[in-house]
Amino acid sequence: MARTGRPKAELILTVEEREQLRRWARRPTSAQALALRSKIVLACADGADNKTLAQRLGCVEATVGKWRGRFVADRLDGLTDEQRPGRPRTISVDQVEDVIVATLESTPPSATHWTRSKMAKRTGLSKTTIGKIWKDFGLKPHLVDHFKLSTDPLFIDKLYDVVGLYLNPPEAQWCCASMRSPRCRRSSAPSRRSR
Repeated sequence: MARTGRPKAELILTVEEREQLRRWARRPTSAQALALRSKIVLACADGADNKTLAQRLGCVEATVGKWRGRFVADRLDGLTDEQRPGRPRTISVDQVEDVIVATLESTPPSATHWTRSKMAKRTGLSKTTIGKIWKDFGLKPHLVDHFKLSTDPLFIDKLYDVVGLYLNPPEAQWCCASMRSPRCRRSSAPSRRSR
């Protein structure tokens, strides 16, 4: 007589459960873990054994057994992830949204962009938290793709002066600029003057 292993709990699906599991398994936006769990439960309901199902889905038998048992015990709710251990979030989604919207759609008074400290003062969050939010969402308020005007009240006058020099340069003027490169070293070879 063949050994059959431990007896498995009978898994029978209602019509609604079967439809929901099919949606989770086929929908491209479902989390891949939830899609796999749905496929496991659907196959188990159709009579597949753990070993062949594990081989077919590319997982281990323990995974199949785990999700079969969780579904029998808790039905559809058993397939979702359980609460993870650790400290709960102290920053709300609304606070994160406020930081992102303020970063993208406004500027602080008398400045061209937000800094972590100015945003921290505005929102009441820490500078570290602001930096983490910006990093998570790929925000770099100090780097922008468009031109920013200076907040200098005399900016327009200075701009006219500089552009005017380019458009109408003075006659017979000569300017020379020199810069010593930090990479240059004095040579120990004798110079031509000493010969």
